[in-house]
Amino acid sequence: MTAFLLYIARSGLYVGVFYVFFLLIMRRTKEFRLNRLILFAGSYLCLLFPLIRFRTAAVPGLNSDISVLPASIEATGTLNQVTFSWEIFLMILYTVGVLAILTVYLVNAWKMRKLIIGGELIEQNGCRLILLDEDIPSFSWGRIVVMSREDYFTNPAIYTHELIHIHRHHSRDQLLYLPIHLLLWWNPLVWITREELLLLHEFDADEGVLNQGVDATDYQLLLVRKAAGDHRFSLASEFRHAELKKRIKMMLKPKSSSRVLWLYLASIPVIVSVMSVCNPAKAAPGREDSTPNESGTPEIPAQTTVSYRMFYRLPSFHGGEVDEFTRWVDTHLQDMDIKQIIPDIQGSVIAQFTVGPDGAMQNVTVVSGLQEDIDNAVVQAISASPPWEPALDMDGKQVPVSFAITISFRKD
Repeated sequence: MTAFLLYIARSGLYVGVFYVFFLLIMRRTKEFRLNRLILFAGSYLCLLFPLIRFRTAAVPGLNSDISVLPASIEATGTLNQVTFSWEIFLMILYTVGVLAILTVYLVNAWKMRKLIIGGELIEQNGCRLILLDEDIPSFSWGRIVVMSREDYFTNPAIYTHELIHIHRHHSRDQLLYLPIHLLLWWNPLVWITREELLLLHEFDADEGVLNQGVDATDYQLLLVRKAAGDHRFSLASEFRHAELKKRIKMMLKPKSSSRVLWLYLASIPVIVSVMSVCNPAKAAPGREDSTPNESGTPEIPAQTTVSYRMFYRLPSFHGGEVDEFTRWVDTHLQDMDIKQIIPDIQGSVIAQFTVGPDGAMQNVTVVSGLQEDIDNAVVQAISASPPWEPALDMDGKQVPVSFAITISFRKD
């Protein structure tokens, strides 16, 4: 669960960086087909990019092991607390969002199908034309064009517009964008870019209509006359009237020069560099450095090397941190009634242990003890620990982490 949420978060970050580039640069050009290709190639690369890790050289003198400052045990009972799981909450929220968006798509598909089966079918120009007697906004999906009978006979430019949507496979683009929309629905740039994709389809279809010899002025007036209609289906390519000013302005804009291609190529290293900075680095394996001990406290040897310097989550015991475990050890030692065995105990025992990737207790050792019986009792108490919730690195992988605790004994 955690690994998936981390993947979604990173993908959203990289997609956001790429879409900012796309919206600031590419949307200004008339290279519609190239823009579509770059949009989808960049989007799916952003989904793959979080799976890549750049390996970096280890920095001498840094110890990647996690340790805890010595803590004296004072509590006399076990603290059982129920903590709120943000992971489960976020996963539920994310799933609800995915299901809501998927439901909207399915409802739109059902509405389209209802209209399609209720109209007159005509096979022509490599598509299936559905004519309806009611006045509806025209739209296309796959090889199907749906439009009113009146528009078909009085406004042939609308039919030409929808044919271009079909021949240039604009509905396929929407299917390709659907996984991105579902996975990253929480990212506002995904919604904005989806609208830009639909607008890009309109630019492309408008240009195709004008290339068929339709008078630009007449076509623009047709768009204005039809602007009062409402589009119904976000899943289909419609004769849309939203962003009408942008569509007319794009028609009047001259063809983009070849310098645009060089602008794209020059921008690629910049985007890759920004994404690389955002991608957590993976340290080189085999590093066994340790931090020098200058405090006089007995040095704890590094028995477990953790190759990641950043953790998404440290180990937890009964929903709490290591202090919760020290209270548990204190209670366990009292249950063992150690002072009846060894009276007049006074001093501290520093013990080290490792919480393994499965949450089990490992490598329990005493690095600074009092006497053999007491040390053995401490090792026995720590070794009896129930499983912990293991640590997760920034990849969502369960990894071992070492701790040190101080157990203080004093006379009553």
